[in-house]
Amino acid sequence: MSTILKIFVFPAAMLIMCLGILTILGGHITPGGGFQGGAMIAGAFIFCAVVYGLKENPFDFSHDFMAAMESTGALIYVSLGIAGLLFSGFYLYNLGVDLYHIVPTFIQNLFDYPDPIHAGIIPYLNIVVGLKVLVGLSAVVIAFMQVKDIDDEQIDLKDEDAEGK
Repeated sequence: MSTILKIFVFPAAMLIMCLGILTILGGHITPGGGFQGGAMIAGAFIFCAVVYGLKENPFDFSHDFMAAMESTGALIYVSLGIAGLLFSGFYLYNLGVDLYHIVPTFIQNLFDYPDPIHAGIIPYLNIVVGLKVLVGLSAVVIAFMQVKDIDDEQIDLKDEDAEGK
């Protein structure tokens, strides 16, 4: 890609990532949330991956890192659901708000999100959904780009063999 694109893309990707984080963190009071914010952050990563390529990408997401992020997101999501099930009898019950007054006070204080809306566990769910979407969309693009790199290498090897004969 051109030098002008490489100069422009990284700052633009950082701004897009900040907007994605803002969308995730404000998702309980504004339109948007975990999916939309995760897609924005993944879009910024994909933007850099397309322009810089996988080897020169400033955001070097290794397979182990992405697997750990996806597993962490899934584990926290399920844990929040099971916590609601244990303390209220309902899966994903909003423990921080406790509309029906069935959760002990110390558990309610643990999951209380500090804002005037009293969103409870919703912002935490937005964060883990954002992680899952970020990793899922990024993994698809990385897989396609790696397949393309392998195909390009095989074509180069065939061309070298044809020239050698």
